[in-house]
Amino acid sequence: MSLDPATNQDLWNEDLAPTSAAQRTWRWYHFAALWVGMVMCIPAYTLSASLIEAGMSAYQAVFTVFLANAIVLLPMLLIGHAGTKYGIPYAVLARAAFGTRGARLPALMRAIVACGWYGIQTWFGGSMIYTLLGVLAGHEIGGAKLDGFGINGAQLLCFVVFWAIQFWFIVHGMDSIRKLETYTAPLKIAICFVLLGWVYQKAGGFGPLLDAPSQFVAGGKKAGQFWTTFWPSLTAMVGFWATLALNIPDFTRFARTQRDQVLGQSIGLPVPMGLLAALAVIVTSATVVLYGKALWDPVDLASRMTGAAVLIALIVLLVDTVSVNLAANLVGPAYDFSALAPRRISYRTGGYITAGIALVMMPWKILESTQGYIFTWLIGYSALLGPIAGVLIIDYYLIRRTELAVDQLYKDDGIYGYKNGWNRAAIVAFVAGVLPNIPGFLNAAFPASFPDVGAGFKTLYTYAWFVGIAISALVYGLMMKGRAAPALRPARSLD
Repeated sequence: MSLDPATNQDLWNEDLAPTSAAQRTWRWYHFAALWVGMVMCIPAYTLSASLIEAGMSAYQAVFTVFLANAIVLLPMLLIGHAGTKYGIPYAVLARAAFGTRGARLPALMRAIVACGWYGIQTWFGGSMIYTLLGVLAGHEIGGAKLDGFGINGAQLLCFVVFWAIQFWFIVHGMDSIRKLETYTAPLKIAICFVLLGWVYQKAGGFGPLLDAPSQFVAGGKKAGQFWTTFWPSLTAMVGFWATLALNIPDFTRFARTQRDQVLGQSIGLPVPMGLLAALAVIVTSATVVLYGKALWDPVDLASRMTGAAVLIALIVLLVDTVSVNLAANLVGPAYDFSALAPRRISYRTGGYITAGIALVMMPWKILESTQGYIFTWLIGYSALLGPIAGVLIIDYYLIRRTELAVDQLYKDDGIYGYKNGWNRAAIVAFVAGVLPNIPGFLNAAFPASFPDVGAGFKTLYTYAWFVGIAISALVYGLMMKGRAAPALRPARSLD
């Protein structure tokens, strides 16, 4: 479809326009490779650790991770359909439900969360450089912590260096990211098997962690408390990829067919996430034998290797972190920031903004505790993004019946302009989905300031993503019933 930029300059630029046939080069194996590349990352590796620390057995932890990713795959495929059919990114798709101006709200919500993740992954990458330099020097580098930062000067410098490495890919655009993901995914799979073989040989087996019982059974420290731990843990694991469940059209818009995006994502997400969780448990179990304690941090484990192994391991982890961070946490917010002001912000400029926010947010503070990581960060933003997913799914499937007038998405006075560019029903549904989770979030984030939140709100917060998506879907469906403007058949779509 051709669009006239002169008449849509407040809503249109080359990066936000529907993809052409020539741009649709992604086959199913590109999507599978994309997900394998994103799954094989340090934060995903450490998810099992938080669940086992909470009292689960190894098998319960792995199952919880797998189940959560099977659940989040469903909205990912549903929302991804629109990207493939019409070639539009998430920030443009959101205009159908929220309005041509109102769509800036969900775009900004998604972008802020992605900036947080971009900073976290950049911190992990900087930590690997810091560890590698310490190994090469033969002693820990750095010194006293810098006032106000909580880390030393060498850690800060390594963080900035890794940030600069990623900046190269921002400059060179989307295709460089696709190539990086496709070529590195097989390497990551091979490294996993090499790591398994290494720990098995060194430890003479896979260690005691696999045989450790759940703490929720009779005689355990948390006997009878499994479900009170399982549900918030499941919500947190769903929240891990809740960001991608929204902006997946940013990738599926490049798919050749619907089959490519559905098959590729179904192969690439749930099973690899479950296998990575199992790998993490097995390797960490062996470290109990090798080092006398469980080492959940793969960077720490790599630093304890000897000879060339430590150098190879850390370089592989560095490449892995670059590929994951760019695909999962740069592409989405780059489009989202571009959608805020298309005339002034291109996709590349949006990437610069994302990288800039990550530089100043001090992500290491988010990771200071498991409590902060799971109950404040993962569940907190899942409470924010779940309602957006609910609105988008109901709008696209029940209200629009998957039919969009694409040219109208780029016009203020079109059928998606609503009233002054805002769809009141979408805003009300979003707020209704978020509100019930706010008391629980405040209690989790600031327990000293909000200690008296009722037990009901605390319980509700453990289901934050599920509560948000259900309430927003129900409210939006009721408010929009019979109100959808008839969609004009677009000039081109890919069913």
